[in-house]
Order: sequence, then structure tokens, then C-alpha cells
Amino acid sequence: LAARGDADSGREKAKVCEACHGLDGKSVDPSYPNLAGQHETYLQKSLGDYRSGRRANPIMAGFAGPLSDQDIKDLAAWYASQDGLKDISIK
Repeated sequence: LAARGDADSGREKAKVCEACHGLDGKSVDPSYPNLAGQHETYLQKSLGDYRSGRRANPIMAGFAGPLSDQDIKDLAAWYASQDGLKDISIK
């Protein structure tokens, strides 16, 4: 899976992700992780693991299950292309 995806295609495919992960991958709810600025290969692996069941989460399994390899690459490219968090301090 570790080839680059198409960020523009990923932006369109990410519409279903926005409710939990925010419009640009910055979640407004702390119970959902921020995806913006994550490493592309990490996002590909995570989505692949949700899809295969290696990573267990009933919500993500439902979303990742029908994704193709190309969908995963594109989503990972979109979120990796976004500006990530600048401040990682704990408040």
C-alpha cells in the first residue's frame, strides 16, 4: 500500500470522514483523532489495519471495510497534505 495517493481525490473521498475528523482533519471533538499532517504511510497502514480487522474499532471497521487500496492511498495523501498541529503541549 505504501505508494502515494492523489490528495485531490482524497479530499472528495474524505467527505464521509468530516463528521468526526473535521473538514481538514482537525477534529473538533477530542474523542476523535486529528488526521491533519499525519505521516502518509502511517495513515495508509492504519486504514488498512481497520479494513482487515487487525485494528479493532467497530466505527472505523464500518468505514474502512469497503475502501479500495486506491481509496486508502488517496485519503492518506489528503490528510498528510494538511497542516498538522503546531502545539503538542498537554493542557
